[in-house]
Amino acid sequence: MHIPRTFKQTDSDTLKDLIVKYPLATLISYSDAGLEANHVPFIFATSQGEDVLQGHVAKANAVWKTLNDNADVLLVFSGPNGYISPNHYPTKQKTGRAVPTWNYIAVHVKGSMQCIHDDTWILNHIAKLSDQHEAGLASPWSINDAPPEYIQKMLPAIVGLELEIVSITGQWKVSQNQPHENQVGVVSGLVAQGGFESLEMADLVNQYIKD
Repeated sequence: MHIPRTFKQTDSDTLKDLIVKYPLATLISYSDAGLEANHVPFIFATSQGEDVLQGHVAKANAVWKTLNDNADVLLVFSGPNGYISPNHYPTKQKTGRAVPTWNYIAVHVKGSMQCIHDDTWILNHIAKLSDQHEAGLASPWSINDAPPEYIQKMLPAIVGLELEIVSITGQWKVSQNQPHENQVGVVSGLVAQGGFESLEMADLVNQYIKD
């Protein structure tokens, strides 16, 4: 991923927070069948004292058959994004010198992938995944809510995935390259547009406004 210095995100906690908040990754792999992309939620776990990312796919998804042990893969996690109109920039009103752009935040994780067929591992993973995403709901669902025989029947239809992390890189393109007045204009313009992603991006731009 090309990352201009202005937009490079190096804070490890910030990178991890994006993965936790937006866990659906694009899993990009390569095999004799060529390039393939699958969309899989991942969560952090610990293995032998190190952070790993764990997910799963249906056994019907042939991607696990094409992944050799320790296969090199790329996970792409994306946060809020949105079109930025030149009309948000006060400087455009003065000079006309402005063009549209796109703001976004993204994290790329490279590593080696293992496919796991152990029912106990898969059961623990599904419980952890559901507990994490059910937290905060009025009536959280638990894997224990389902009949045990139903869960046991489902487990053989799932393949676990565990990524040993080699590198994590992030890009936060949130108008840091603009002067203060344009940053303020972008926040105002996005708030006026409304909508979840526009408001999320407005908050991100606001965090990086120059004094």
